[in-house]
Amino acid sequence: MENKIRRTAWTALILLTALSFWPSVAAAAEAKLNGGNTAWILTSTALVLFMTIPGLALFYGGLVRSKNVLSVLMQCFSITCLVSILWLVYAYSLAFSGGNAFVGGLGKAFFKGVSFGSMTGDIPETVFAMFQLTFAIITPALIIGAFAERMKFSAVFLFTGLWLTFVYAPVAHWVWGGGWLDAMGALDFAGGTVVHINSGVSALVCAVLLGKRHGFPDQPPSPHNLTMTVTGASMLWVGWFGFNAGSALAADGAAGMAMLVTHMSSAAAALTWMFIEWSKFGKPSALGIATGAVAGLVGITPASGFVGPIGGLLIGVATGFVCFNAVGIIKQKLRIDDSLDVFPVHGVGGMVGALLTGVFVSSGLGGAGLAEGVSMGSQVGIQIVSIIATTVYAGAGSFVILKVVDALVGLRASAEDEQVGLDPSQHNETGYEI
Repeated sequence: MENKIRRTAWTALILLTALSFWPSVAAAAEAKLNGGNTAWILTSTALVLFMTIPGLALFYGGLVRSKNVLSVLMQCFSITCLVSILWLVYAYSLAFSGGNAFVGGLGKAFFKGVSFGSMTGDIPETVFAMFQLTFAIITPALIIGAFAERMKFSAVFLFTGLWLTFVYAPVAHWVWGGGWLDAMGALDFAGGTVVHINSGVSALVCAVLLGKRHGFPDQPPSPHNLTMTVTGASMLWVGWFGFNAGSALAADGAAGMAMLVTHMSSAAAALTWMFIEWSKFGKPSALGIATGAVAGLVGITPASGFVGPIGGLLIGVATGFVCFNAVGIIKQKLRIDDSLDVFPVHGVGGMVGALLTGVFVSSGLGGAGLAEGVSMGSQVGIQIVSIIATTVYAGAGSFVILKVVDALVGLRASAEDEQVGLDPSQHNETGYEI
């Protein structure tokens, strides 16, 4: 009898000891690295970086005149380097560490605490930080299309650093870092507000403040190499799978759906743009179908992990139609020289996509479903708030930053430098042998 009591006591003690460690065991299980997810995000990171260099660099480079091609390539390349260093020093921390509803703190400055063993979900935090860095790189790089062929390199460099700090990082925190739009329930799977509305609105402000290129709009400059542009657009299309499907942060069903709807939206928008152009001008153009494809990629970005195939298709058609007409309004009616159509494609396309995300997320329309207790009308209202907030903040922030940069180094190259070209005047080299 005594032995039986002793055995029972030891059994109870062992069970109590095991239960006392249960939270630690559970936490360890939660933090266990998932090799498949990690491999996919590593691949996605490379794809998104590929979108900026060489994808965006070639897309934009072909659209400018030959005397300015190197300036565009140089801007994309240098932005990649500058943003990478600032991301390490403080920008990652401002976007993704604790802070307040508006901006993160400096707890992760210089990647403090980002070690071999630190995790974000079931992937290493190093991988998450690097993946998010590629988004921070391409966003200011998109803006250069608005001031192509006329902004001084020193101004581009200074503007990028300030814009990343005071515009991109706070908006990223609002939506993805636990900020106020995230708390409100705004849906932005891969960057409709953070990347595209943010950059598109900022680009419009840049175009207005810098003024028109000489000869615009009566003698609009022609692209010097459309082969380069279509090649860049093709690279963007492929890289966008990492942009959208990678934002699931897992190799799962959400990533698969994001990839599928991304492709369908781009194809639908490309054909929509092509057929409108064909009907209006009598012939379809390679530039038109490529621009339409990019517009479709922009439109599906905020919705990609939330909508189904039909939603992706319809968002592509809507984005292609709206963005095509937005280009005409900006350049022909308002006579704003947004050189490479950044606002009508990225700004307007991001707005269309963000708004329609609130509609097609509904499970009744094939989407992932609305949050519990949220109606379609409520979600659309939240999406509108996110669009307005990003538009106002990006526009006002960019205006102030541009004024500061203008006071420090001047914004626009001289008329003589623009005439000669930014390649020789800003970089003392040329893209082609004469």
